[in-house]
Order: sequence, then C-alpha cells, then structure tokens
Amino acid sequence: MALEQVSLEKYLRDRLQHKDLLLMTHVVCGYPSFEANWRELEIMAEFDVDLVELQFPFSEPSADGPLFVKANQEAVSSGVRPADCFEFMAKVSAHFPFKVLMMGYYNTAFKMGAEAFVDRLAAAGGCGYILPDLPVQEATELHELSRPKNLAPIVLMTPTNTEARLEVLGHAGQGFIYAVARKGVTGGQTEMGDDLDAFIARCRVHTDLPIGVGFGVSEKSDLDFLHGKADIAIIGTAALRAWEEGGEAQLRDFFSALLG
Repeated sequence: MALEQVSLEKYLRDRLQHKDLLLMTHVVCGYPSFEANWRELEIMAEFDVDLVELQFPFSEPSADGPLFVKANQEAVSSGVRPADCFEFMAKVSAHFPFKVLMMGYYNTAFKMGAEAFVDRLAAAGGCGYILPDLPVQEATELHELSRPKNLAPIVLMTPTNTEARLEVLGHAGQGFIYAVARKGVTGGQTEMGDDLDAFIARCRVHTDLPIGVGFGVSEKSDLDFLHGKADIAIIGTAALRAWEEGGEAQLRDFFSALLG
C-alpha cells in the first residue's frame, strides 16, 4: 500500500522555508516524444525545480499560445492518449523529487468520468490538477471527489476578475493559486511592473495559499521582480522554446541563465 501523500500546500510551504521563490515548469506529454520529455525533466531536476505540470495533450488548448498549441496538436496527431500520460506520470512521480501536477482541459476528465479521473491521477502520483476551462461553479463534484484523494484543484485568478469573483476563487482554491499575469494566452511578453504588483496584492487579499505567477515569466529579471511578491514562478513557453531551438544544451543554458 502506498504511503499517504503529503498535501501539495504543505509540500510548498516546506520548500518555502528554504527558498524565497519556488519554480514550476511545464512539459507537454509526448511532445516531441516521451523520451525527450524524460530528458527535459532530468534537466529540470538538476536545477531543483519544485513542481512540474505534465500537460495532457488536447486538440483545442484554449489557454495556450502558439508554441503549446503546436505541441499539443502534434502530440495528439502522433497518438498520445490520456492513458499514456498517466503511465508516464507514474514513472515520473516515482523517479523524480519534485511534485507533479496534471494540466489539461476539462474534456479529458469529462470523458473519463470524474471518479475515474481522480482515481487514476492519484494512482499515478499526481498531487493535483489545473483545468483552466472548468469554471469553479461547475467543479463541485470533481473538487469533492479530489479531497479524499489528497488532490489539489488549482484555481486561476486573472487581472480581469472582480473582487467578488476573486473571493469565490479564493475559497475554491487548494494547494496554491495560479495568478495569471496578464490577459490572453501563454507565451506572450508580460510587463513586470506596478500593475502586476497590484494584481498579486489583490490576490493575497482573497487567499492564504501560496501564489504562483505565470503567463510570460521567461527570464531572470522576471524572477527578480517576483521575489518577495509571489511564492512560485511558473515557466512554460520559454523552456519549451529553448528545447525547440537547441535541445538539451540550450535548455540547460536557459535554466543556468534563469537561476544564475
């Protein structure tokens, strides 16, 4: 029988005792291959990332920018299915020291059925999930089923949310809050400045959970800005772009520059 998993929130708070700013990264399962994913994850582990989103490919990834859209579509076209992703997640969670989240779209959970989805995610060693197209008011059943499995549903807060909406999201969140740094999809440039600072402060009013900031976080100066403001820097497109442009060597150089 597997040992009971430490909750995601506790894991993050423990890590924050030793690091000012945690790092969450992102891999699209099966793109360009599971073997390439494994090498990416080995490099991420070298640089002591704290948390990795394993994205289950979907044909219409509405929150993702062009590079991730391409990666999702190519993975789907090559035959990557949720069963392959769960199998890969189990290997990853058993091997690497960081925690692993499922990132994807609600269609994946809906087609499986909520109970089967949480059962398989927990069995694969996942600590939670990010389903950006599932509104919290429609997620009650999934969230209730997740609790006894120690799975954290990660809620997104955005700059366009009203204070009333942020309050609702704050009550629904578990693990950490994903603060979306700007409007639009992933991969664009985000201005790290007063507006983002004010938005993170707004999020803090409505939650006591750690706050991760993503969408456009891509270089060391971004992490420098987030120090003392956020708890987790979320890196997605920039790492995939480095891999696309130069494979292992460039991905390693990217993290060296990011964390140097």
